[in-house]
Amino acid sequence: MATIIRMPALSPTMEAGTLTRWHVKEGDTVEPGDIFAEIETDKANMEIEAVDPGVIAKLLVPEGATEVKVSDPIAVLLDEGESLPDDLDAIAAPGPAAAPSPPGKDADAAPAAPPAAARKTGRAGADAPGRTFASPLARRMASEHNLDLTAIAGSGPDGRVVKTDIERALAQPSAAPRPAKGPPAHGRQDVAAQFAGREFDEIQLDGMRKTVAARLTEAKQTVPHFYLRRDIFVDELMDVRKCANEVLAEQNEKLSINDFLIRACALALQQVPEANSVWAGDLILRLKPSDVAVAVAVDGGLYVPVLRDAETKTVLELSREMKELASRARARKLMPEDYTGGTFAISNLGMFGISSFDAVINPPHGSILAVGSAERKPVEANDGSVVFATVVAVTLSCDHRVMDGVLGAR
Repeated sequence: MATIIRMPALSPTMEAGTLTRWHVKEGDTVEPGDIFAEIETDKANMEIEAVDPGVIAKLLVPEGATEVKVSDPIAVLLDEGESLPDDLDAIAAPGPAAAPSPPGKDADAAPAAPPAAARKTGRAGADAPGRTFASPLARRMASEHNLDLTAIAGSGPDGRVVKTDIERALAQPSAAPRPAKGPPAHGRQDVAAQFAGREFDEIQLDGMRKTVAARLTEAKQTVPHFYLRRDIFVDELMDVRKCANEVLAEQNEKLSINDFLIRACALALQQVPEANSVWAGDLILRLKPSDVAVAVAVDGGLYVPVLRDAETKTVLELSREMKELASRARARKLMPEDYTGGTFAISNLGMFGISSFDAVINPPHGSILAVGSAERKPVEANDGSVVFATVVAVTLSCDHRVMDGVLGAR
């Protein structure tokens, strides 16, 4: 019988993807493990493997198609000698939103909804009263059209409101908009009209840029940030790093200031375990290990891969793991498990000469440390004299729902 290959959910935030390339054509035979397509998600480019053997009878989505929704049919697989069924349109109808599945696994079948136990425990706070869960895109669309999210029934996992639910609500004349709380959102035509007669290029957004925009907008709107700033004196650290790098030069390795900071933050989360926490809707999750995330810039956006159990690793081990994650991030080869989780993040712009800055928390993290450049500055010594010291300015952005000022200061 016909097997419908559907667009898989390849990351926790993926709602749609771009089918960048077909590795097969109609009539080709595939075996389990064969690469048959490449898909660009909101996080990475991933190759999709066949799970079942058969013949690619029909490609339902053209190469380069964008905004292909999760669970939408993309191809039809038949057994050898079979013909396309007459009721193909009914069989290949768009499916329901699905839970994320790892690439290369179960890609040939419509992803099934998670079992009841998974729905209950998979996302803390999903049943919290008085709160509506919605994707970042759905929240933005609801805000732009002044829709009340609490009045919209969600069709996504755990009743999550997704893009199609917003579109359905907009199509209903009875949907009553809520009063606008501020100036209307600036749409493409509104903004472009302000630059009529001026020369400009339109830069189309890829999946990553859309996700970054939606997630950070939601973070600044929903996470109550507060900021703690201080200077760190790092002359002794610079001496230790210099000595270590002289030894490591024989192995063609080198430690960065960031490697030491990752280790220091991992130990700090163990010394102040209350800060090793995330906000989970109607409760706080406090982790035992120090899972430290580090922002990595890539073309068009950024990744925040997670170094798990960082408190158990040496500075050199952390340095090697971070280099590997950063390399895979720039090649867009990270897997979802590489960038999900973590309670705390580090964002370092010191290498660009930035003295200090405020970083935006990446939910569900409880905090993020913004690290500036190492600079020589005059400071007062213990005897009252003025000396020069190497100083790094850092700013800790904290989620006030997770921690208060004293806890962040500790």
